[in-house]
Amino acid sequence: MRTDDFWVVIGRATADRPASPGEVAKRAAADLATHDPEEIVAWARHLDKVMVASGTQDLWAAAYLINGGCSDEGFDNFRGWLIAHGREAVARSVQSPDSLADVPAVRGAVETGAVFEAEEVLSIAAEAYRQATGSELPAGERPVTRPDAAELWDFDNEEEMQKRLPRLSALFLEPPD
Repeated sequence: MRTDDFWVVIGRATADRPASPGEVAKRAAADLATHDPEEIVAWARHLDKVMVASGTQDLWAAAYLINGGCSDEGFDNFRGWLIAHGREAVARSVQSPDSLADVPAVRGAVETGAVFEAEEVLSIAAEAYRQATGSELPAGERPVTRPDAAELWDFDNEEEMQKRLPRLSALFLEPPD
C-alpha cells in the first residue's frame, strides 16, 4: 500500500469534518472494510509506519504538556488523535511539535483541560478486518513505534521544555514567580 492510499481512507473519513476522532474511526473502518482483506492488512502495516515516523521524543513531550502528562499508551492515543486530523496535521506535528500551539483546540485546552487521545483510530484496521471477514486481524510482527520511556529526556524539566517547545511551554507551564 502506498502512503497516498493510506491517507485517502483518512481523508474520506474526515471529508465533512466529523465531530470526533471516534466518528473518523467509524467512517474509516467502514470504508476500509470494503477493500480486500490483504489491503486491510497492508493498511494496518502502513499505520505502523506512521506511528514509527511520529514516535519522536519531542512530539511525546508536546503530548505531555498538552495532556497534562502522557504515558506510553497515552502517547499512542495522542498520535491516534493527530491521525484523525489528517496527513498535514501529522506531518506538521512531526516536523515541528511546537506548531501544535497553533491548533485552536489545543489552545482551548489551556482553559478546558481537554485531553487529546483517540485510541479508536489505532483500531481502524482491526475493526475493518472484523467487518470484512468476521475474523481478527492477523497478528504480524509489529515495529517499535515509540522511544523507550526510560530513555526520554526529563519532561518535568521546565527549562528543557521551554528550550525545545517554547510556544507550547508558554501556554501550558506556569510562569515563574
